[in-house]
Amino acid sequence: MTIKDLAYSTQKSLHANTGCSIKRAHVYELLAASFDFKSYAAFNVEHVFGHFRKHGSPVLPKTEQVAQRCIDIGYQRDVADLAAATLIAFLTENKIGVVSISSLIKSLRGELRMLDDYFEDTEEELFGFDDPDRTGPLLLHSLEMAASKGNANAHYALALIYAPNGDHKQIGMGSSYWFEQAQSGRILVGVEKEWAEAYEARLNQAKKYEYHLREAGRQSYPMALLDLAESFGDTTFFDQPCPDIDVDPAEIAEIAEQIGHDQGAKYWLTVSAENGDTNAMVKLLEEYDSDNLVRCWTWVYLSRLVGTDLTQDEYYAFHDDGSLYDDDIGGPMLIDGRDCVTLDPISPEQDAEAKLAAQNLYESIKHQFT
Repeated sequence: MTIKDLAYSTQKSLHANTGCSIKRAHVYELLAASFDFKSYAAFNVEHVFGHFRKHGSPVLPKTEQVAQRCIDIGYQRDVADLAAATLIAFLTENKIGVVSISSLIKSLRGELRMLDDYFEDTEEELFGFDDPDRTGPLLLHSLEMAASKGNANAHYALALIYAPNGDHKQIGMGSSYWFEQAQSGRILVGVEKEWAEAYEARLNQAKKYEYHLREAGRQSYPMALLDLAESFGDTTFFDQPCPDIDVDPAEIAEIAEQIGHDQGAKYWLTVSAENGDTNAMVKLLEEYDSDNLVRCWTWVYLSRLVGTDLTQDEYYAFHDDGSLYDDDIGGPMLIDGRDCVTLDPISPEQDAEAKLAAQNLYESIKHQFT
C-alpha cells in the first residue's frame, strides 16, 4: 500500500459511510488530524505512516481532532462526526498509524527497541527482511516520499532499512556466477535462477543503501557521514568541524583508525579519555601522546582518579565463556590484560601541571553524573 492507496481507500470508506463526497486533498488533512497534526504539511515534516501491531501506533488516532478538522474545512457537524468515527475505525481495522522518523532511526539503530513491538508482523519482520519491495510498503513509500523532498532523516532511515549489515537479516548471498550467466543471456531455471535472483536482489539493496546514505551525507547528516566513513572510507566526517553526535567516541575513534585518519582518531580518543575511558588513555599514551610527557602523566593521574592505575599491571583470569574465573568451577583458565605503563619522570612544575589538568578533567566527569 502506498500513500496514494491509503488516501484512495480512506476516501472510498468515508464516502460509503457518510454518503458525502470528500475531496482527496481533504482526506490527507483528515489523516493528519487523526494523529493530532494541525495540517498534512505539518505531519510531513517529521512523521510517516506505517502498518502497526495490535498494540497500536506510538501516536494514537484522535476522533475529536478529525471532527474539528472536518468542520474547519467546510463540512457540517453531522458529516464531521460520522467521518471522524469512520476514519478512526478504518485506521484501527487496518492497523495504520504514524511514527516520527527520528524515533524510527533510533529503533533501526537499536536505541529504541520498544518500537519494534509496534510494527506489523508480516512474513518478514519490518527491520529484518529478505525482500525490501514486499516489506512495510506503506512505511517505505512514506519514507521515500519524504526523502524525495530532501528530508535527510528519511534518507538516513531508508539507508538503515536497506543496510546490508547490522540487525537486519541478510539477503541471501546468491551466486555472482549464475547472476553473470543470466546477464549474458543464459536462460536459468530452478535453483540456479534462485541464486541469480538472490544475488541481484542483494546488489539492488546495496545500491539503495549507498544512494540514501550518500544523499543524507550530502546534507551533512552526522550519522550518515560516520556510516559513510565506516562503510566506504569517506573521510568527510573527520575533515569537518566535529559534530555533536550521540555515539561512543571510542567507536568513532576506531572508525577513524580503520580508514587511516590519525587526526580524527586522536581527537575522538581524547574525547573518550576525557570522559574516563582508560582504554583510550592507554592508546593515547602509547601512540598519539607519547611525545608529550605532561599529557601522558595527565592520563596516568586521571586513570587513578577514575579507579585504575595505569602504572600497575592488570591481568585477570576468565572461563572460555567470558565470565571471570571461579576456582570452585575449575576448568580451562584464560588470561588477558595489559602491562603497566612506564613513563620517564617530569619536573615538579610539570608534575603539578599534569595533576591539575587531571583533577580538572575528573571534576568535569563527576559533573556529568550530578
